[in-house]
Amino acid sequence: MRVESVDFSRAARAAAVARVNGVALHCADETLDAESLRQRACTELLRQAAQRAGLLDPADACSGDGATSEAASVAIEALLERSIALPDPSPEACARHYAAHEAAYRSDERVRARHILFAVTPGVDVKALRRRAEMTMLEVRCFDGSASPSFASSAEQLSNCPSGLCGGDLGWLRADECAPEFARELFGHAEVGVLPRLVHSRFGLHVVEVLERDPGVQRPFEDVRGAVETALRQQTYVAALRQYLQVLAGEAMLEGVELDAADTPLVQ
Repeated sequence: MRVESVDFSRAARAAAVARVNGVALHCADETLDAESLRQRACTELLRQAAQRAGLLDPADACSGDGATSEAASVAIEALLERSIALPDPSPEACARHYAAHEAAYRSDERVRARHILFAVTPGVDVKALRRRAEMTMLEVRCFDGSASPSFASSAEQLSNCPSGLCGGDLGWLRADECAPEFARELFGHAEVGVLPRLVHSRFGLHVVEVLERDPGVQRPFEDVRGAVETALRQQTYVAALRQYLQVLAGEAMLEGVELDAADTPLVQ
């Protein structure tokens, strides 16, 4: 009796591919982290919803590499405009937001800081890099002048930024002098000392110590009303998009990917 050979590794790879309504989100030999996988699943949910709504040609296909066609991007934007209504924030809501976030509406705010940069470069093991950065953050936060290394010495030894030569010192900074994602973590807060979290930027992972703060001048509500309304609209949009994606996920057949309305990533 002849026994047919079976490629079990190929079958296992095929079974491991994540799908939305049977549509593969990646190639069998591609491994994605959970966040990237959820991102692709959300995009695919919206692409298929646009097709059902008649906004996208049924022949448009998922590329399997995370990229969408130009037509799909336009159709998804039209779908969201149709499906997500954004009411104008009320004057009362704007006033409450301003009162609760006064620090975010100051002018000429400055922060004196230093950092240790763990640069994310091609081929780097990001998980190992994160562990190294987290361990360094804990060590410098616990520094008591004895066994643990000081912030300056750690910066000199570990930082991938030229500032490491001077202990990581960045001097006095304004928000417009920093990458936006870096500025969001430093400005509009009251924290002083080593931040209890890593700061993520386009350059990598940062251990940051705030040495001093100059709060600047509080801007009157009337001067920042437009910015307040924009911030509230963005919050409303984020919440509405998450709810909409939850509905789509509830109606879909998902394989190999979990979507939770509480932390579903936004579509880029």
